[in-house]
Amino acid sequence: MQAVTRHIHPGWLIVAPLLAMVVALYLGPILNILWLSVTDPEPGFGNYAKLGESDALIRIVWTTVRICIITTLFSVILGYSIAYAMVHCHRRQKNYMLTLLLVSFWISILVRTFSWLMLLGRKGLVNGTLENIGLIAEPIAFMRNELGVLIGMVHYMIPYAVLPLLVSMQSLDTRVMDASRNLGATGTQTFWRIYLPLTTPGLVASTLLVFILSLGFYVTPAVLGGGKVLMVAEYISVQLLVTLKWGTAAMLAALMLFGVLAMLWVMSRFMKLSTVFGGAAR
Repeated sequence: MQAVTRHIHPGWLIVAPLLAMVVALYLGPILNILWLSVTDPEPGFGNYAKLGESDALIRIVWTTVRICIITTLFSVILGYSIAYAMVHCHRRQKNYMLTLLLVSFWISILVRTFSWLMLLGRKGLVNGTLENIGLIAEPIAFMRNELGVLIGMVHYMIPYAVLPLLVSMQSLDTRVMDASRNLGATGTQTFWRIYLPLTTPGLVASTLLVFILSLGFYVTPAVLGGGKVLMVAEYISVQLLVTLKWGTAAMLAALMLFGVLAMLWVMSRFMKLSTVFGGAAR
């Protein structure tokens, strides 16, 4: 016992039972999903073989990836602009903007989604206003297509894109930008050559966070897509609750897990993930 305590801090012995329980509760369901993906309805990789045989599955996966990429692109661009404005505005304005940003986290995704449904419907506020002022002759189809899904997803993901960027920008030494301008660089040159490279860890963290969270969207595509935009999360729900094909659902869930892990691995080849997630660069 003394030999163990010599190499292990006594504090770890206190938290070890709770840590073991958390690991078991976290890894247990994941291992169960991986097990179901290769055993249901029969042992083997038949569920994974469906990816190459089923055009419907390929179309659903491609639709999900495409929508997530577009959502990530717009969310990060808009989030970068908002974070930049928050860092460089007056302190009082920054507090107001930060309050509005935090309030958006407290609003349910169902409330947001149905709000967009009321705004962008054929008889919603947007179409009604455009018709009344004579800009359009008939309602624009914002809903029941990818456009409506993208609007809802980008709106929901912008706050998640802002926070990592805000932390990254606030940690910068402003004297570096001042030195750049004192040496004759214009504001544009300072931004592209100094400011943007220094905020790369926050940019990468924001991109990863938004893309990973976008993969699991269910409510927004189901409501705003009107059943015409089927993404992986909604298809998994159908396989679990309607067709009872648990093996197919587990395979898709495992595919999403492997995709996220592969993305993190590729990213780690080019930069330290510790710096992306807030650690110190060494």
